[in-house]
Amino acid sequence: MDVSINKNFQMENNLDNDKPRVDRAKKMMLWFGMISLGMSFAGLTSAYVVSKERPDWLTDFQIPEAFYISLIAIVISSITIHFAKKNVVAQESKKGMVLLMITFLLGVAFVIFQFKGFSEIIANGYFFTGSESTITTSFIYLVVLMHLTHIIAALIAVLVVIYNHSKQKYTKGNTVGIEIATTFWHFVDILWIYLFLFFYFVR
Repeated sequence: MDVSINKNFQMENNLDNDKPRVDRAKKMMLWFGMISLGMSFAGLTSAYVVSKERPDWLTDFQIPEAFYISLIAIVISSITIHFAKKNVVAQESKKGMVLLMITFLLGVAFVIFQFKGFSEIIANGYFFTGSESTITTSFIYLVVLMHLTHIIAALIAVLVVIYNHSKQKYTKGNTVGIEIATTFWHFVDILWIYLFLFFYFVR
């Protein structure tokens, strides 16, 4: 009986000792993933620049107004998730939950306005493929859709954080989940700012 209790105690102690190492590994995996994604988008935008030499390139393409609104939404969401994390870490549960919910809603608004932006492009007569498509708009469709998939992944991560926070799983020294979600959210935010400015200035 005493031996069994001692073994259980040792196992729990080992888990506690391993936790910082596991948390660091999770954060490193996230950073490797973000660097890989960043390189992918850098490659796509480089191909976009090279394609400007084509004779069918659109030099007068205008960024849809909805993309401007989505930019504002995601910048504000980056602020709200920053303060959400600070409140959760400080054990200010209610404030943290409100800010997490606002972040999620702003993320949903971002997705909605991205599709509104697509509608504006289509209304101007440009499609993703076919005779009414152009290399310019096809690139924009591809890059924005790729970014949207990562926004949806970030939204799922925020939902998981909201659920875990509602179950009071984030305690002092055990907030790696919300830290990872916040870092990824900031990444997709910065990525969209980069893409928006790229499409705005590189025409």
